[in-house]
Amino acid sequence: MKLDDIRTIARTRDIKPGKLNKTELVRNIQRQEGNHDCFATPAINSCGQTGCLWREDCGAIQKVNVA
Repeated sequence: MKLDDIRTIARTRDIKPGKLNKTELVRNIQRQEGNHDCFATPAINSCGQTGCLWREDCGAIQKVNVA
């Protein structure tokens, strides 16, 4: 998901994106939703959040970090 799209989601949830990078912004949204702020951490291997809005991006980031 592109950063502009994430900023739009944040604004709809009354989160001010400011100069936050993608990871910081997604984690803020996760916390606001009451979820674990695990985006772009090794937790994707065990999180079990298959319906997470960020799962695809999180998995892609993990593949890059492992390579």
